[in-house]
Amino acid sequence: MAEQKAKHAANAAKKAEKSADTKETSLKEDILQESIADLNEQLSNSKHDGEQLKQERDDFEDKYLRAAAEIQNMNARFEKEQQKLLKYDGQKLAKAILPVVDNLERALATEAKDDSAVSLKKGVQMVYDHLERALKENGITAIDGAGDKFDPNTQQAVQTVAADDQHPADTVAQVLQKGYYLKDRVLRPAMVVVAK
Repeated sequence: MAEQKAKHAANAAKKAEKSADTKETSLKEDILQESIADLNEQLSNSKHDGEQLKQERDDFEDKYLRAAAEIQNMNARFEKEQQKLLKYDGQKLAKAILPVVDNLERALATEAKDDSAVSLKKGVQMVYDHLERALKENGITAIDGAGDKFDPNTQQAVQTVAADDQHPADTVAQVLQKGYYLKDRVLRPAMVVVAK
């Protein structure tokens, strides 16, 4: 009987063990199923998030390309402005010097009668020549146009005279004050008398 009880106890223990194994297996399967469901849900959400991330990436790339293009355009404008500033550097100084050139030309136009006046005129001529050379070296050239067709872009008509054989209509009859270019820009228009 003791043997039977021991067998019965052993069988009961085996059944309990099998039942525990079955419960453990069932519990593991439940956990596995829940994990799979969780992963499937996360995968589904990540696909949705992936599309959103792709859209955000495309937006950032577009913004980056626009910003890079804007920076490139700004650099090009800056370089162009720098070149323009360098090209017309000294314009203010040149405008300030032009009245001095005019006065030197007027002084040279006067007649010298005695020796001291002649030597003074010679000194003025030397100063004028140096100043004219310096202006040419810096891209400043005279606008004259006597006898040429009147050009309102480079000349300012301050007086008109009747046209004749020497001066046909719309031509410059006389230059009252020279005009000047700074490279290709009109620094000061010439003041002229136009035949009408």
